[in-house]
Amino acid sequence: QVQLVESGGGLVQAGGSLRLSCAASGSGFNINHMGWYRQAPGKQRELVATITVSSGVTSYADSMEGRFTISRDNAKNTVYLQMNSLVPEDTAVYYCNAMWRPYYASWDREVWGQGTQVTVSS
Repeated sequence: QVQLVESGGGLVQAGGSLRLSCAASGSGFNINHMGWYRQAPGKQRELVATITVSSGVTSYADSMEGRFTISRDNAKNTVYLQMNSLVPEDTAVYYCNAMWRPYYASWDREVWGQGTQVTVSS
């Protein structure tokens, strides 16, 4: 079983930066994809960015591309989200997501972290 633990959220002023981390723990699996999603109060959860672990290929939601950067450290089973030029509209709970597969399995499973609050003040 894979567990995800996020860190790095907090309060920042508009125009500032934050770096979120998501560490995967467990054994006997491969992680194929990791991503960040966010959910603002009263809104649906939305995609922020994803990364393919093996290749490093990334994708971003249109509104985040250019301001946010997703990266990974495969040795640490950790994915990062560098967020720059933050605006109040970026205020949300940010969730880490992973698609993982046990060594013996033929299909991916999905796991979510507990979320970390990011608040951007104007």
